[in-house]
Amino acid sequence: QVQLVESGGGLVQAGGSLRLSCAASGSIFSIDYIGWFRQAPGNQRELVASITSGGTTDYATSVKGRFTISRDNAKNTAYLQMNSLKAEDTAVYYCYAEFPARVGVPPYGRWGQGTQVTVSS
Repeated sequence: QVQLVESGGGLVQAGGSLRLSCAASGSIFSIDYIGWFRQAPGNQRELVASITSGGTTDYATSVKGRFTISRDNAKNTAYLQMNSLKAEDTAVYYCYAEFPARVGVPPYGRWGQGTQVTVSS
């Protein structure tokens, strides 16, 4: 099975930028879907952005125009470029990926451990 590890979180001033990375390790043939989710204290985990194997992207209204999701298949890594950060973007950000079935392996999803993003106003 594949494991996902997020990195790139940190503390930034409002208006600043961060790039989060989600690195997948293990036996990877393809990834159907990658999503970035976030969860702030007291809030439900919510979808921030996603990208399919075909390159179709989707963004939460609150981040549209500011965040960009991308993937580098050669590196088995997905990214979330976050620009014009706001205090309300403060949350733990999680990567989630879905892997298709292959011979001997059923389809499954995986979550990363999360990375903290804090935006000071």
